[in-house]
Amino acid sequence: MSYADIIYDKSGGVASLTFNRPEVLNAFRTRTLLEMTEALEDASTDRSVGVIVLTGAGERAFCVGGDIAEMRDLTPETGRIFLRRFADLLWGIRQAPVPVIAAVRGYCLGGGNEINVACDLTLAAESAVFGQVGPMVGSAPIFGGSQFLPGIVGEKRAREIIFLCQRYPAKEVERFGWCNKVVPEAQFEAELKAWTDRILELSPQALRVSKLSLNYASDWQYGSFNTAIEMLSAVYGSEEFHEGMTAFLEKRKPDFARFQR
Repeated sequence: MSYADIIYDKSGGVASLTFNRPEVLNAFRTRTLLEMTEALEDASTDRSVGVIVLTGAGERAFCVGGDIAEMRDLTPETGRIFLRRFADLLWGIRQAPVPVIAAVRGYCLGGGNEINVACDLTLAAESAVFGQVGPMVGSAPIFGGSQFLPGIVGEKRAREIIFLCQRYPAKEVERFGWCNKVVPEAQFEAELKAWTDRILELSPQALRVSKLSLNYASDWQYGSFNTAIEMLSAVYGSEEFHEGMTAFLEKRKPDFARFQR
């Protein structure tokens, strides 16, 4: 596949996968998911690769989740396919036999944060801002937000993040354990290289076995992704979903009050 939505590079044992849609804050569409999944599979099966880095083009965003321009028109049928692509990417990150680092600058929101929590490690610049936004647009973060996030930040904090849809600065996220380290922008690339260099010094088979063991306690949640596909695709095409998506594109507050609770 020739890549239009991502940049894929392999050099010196590091595979870098970059969301390359800065004009929409690196929001992903179907093509983006397909390209990311293909590149991730290539990196995961290349024995010369010892660490994978996911990042976003530019300094404004890592990824802000699904592209509303495409998502607004999803139906239960097309939504099921879209969500399967997303689930495949997330589980590909989990199943990669090497550590996967989320290198976050700017916004890391919605599905972008679910990609982040699927990664093994997170390095954030001071500019990073994290959060879940699904209920603001008629969607729900049930592809990692409701599964992996509670194990990272705690049950009550995860419910706050999902139910209030607030945005959290990098230093607060670091305090929650939501990212591993926050560094000034000027030090970001050097710190990322220090991480990848260190990982490449270590035993590949020991890292692979360690990742498998670390994942063991939460791998059972894969089945919940299949359930999530059916639950969330069922709301696609509904009036409430369309109101949330349309309001976002029209830059107005959605009128959810008219829908029965």
